[in-house]
Parts: sequence; C-alpha cells; structure tokens
Amino acid sequence: QVQLVESGGGLVQPGGSLRLSCAASGSIFSINTMGWYRQAPGKQRELVAGIRIGGSTNYADAVKGRFTISRDNAKNTVYLQMNSLNPDDTAVYYCNAQIATSWGLWRDYWGQGTQVTVSS
Repeated sequence: QVQLVESGGGLVQPGGSLRLSCAASGSIFSINTMGWYRQAPGKQRELVAGIRIGGSTNYADAVKGRFTISRDNAKNTVYLQMNSLNPDDTAVYYCNAQIATSWGLWRDYWGQGTQVTVSS
C-alpha cells in the first residue's frame, strides 16, 4: 500500500510565500514523475508543476518564475515553493506521483489535498 501525505498549506496574504511538501511511503519499488496539481472552486484540476526522476521540470505558464518544484529522492518527497502568491492561486493542491510497487507495476497515486488560500 502506498500513501502520499501533503503538508504546508494554509492562509497567506497576497505577495506571501508557502512551501508544500508531499512524502510518499509504503511498498515503493521506484518513483518516476512527481508533481503538483490544483483545483479551484468550480474549475477543473490543472497541472501546476512536475519533476522527473532525473530532475527536469515543467511548469504551468501561470506559475512560471514564482513557483519552484524540487524533490528529495532519498526521502521520496516532493516540494513546491510558492512565492509572490496572489488570490488566483487559491485552490486545493494535490500531490501526484507515478510509483511502481514492483518491477513494471506502475500507477498514479494522489495525496488527499491541502488547501491554499491567498487573501488579505
């Protein structure tokens, strides 16, 4: 069984920063891509940022230059540093990871979500 546990969400003023963390645990053989998605009220879930096992990254246009994704492979953890936050960043943020529990047995796993609210 695999679990993704997120932390670090909360309420922040416009212009502020938050750092999200997501730790994977359980019967993990290997982890490929890890990423963060978000879903605002009334909107579809969207990709925020992704990072491959080799370290290459990709970002949504809306967060480029403000958000930074990183990972610690030894800890099976992915981070999202969010700077210059604005109210449009308000959403539930979900961690996602492509995890193999044995050789060749890959599937997507999701965290439970963490609320990020940007408001004065």
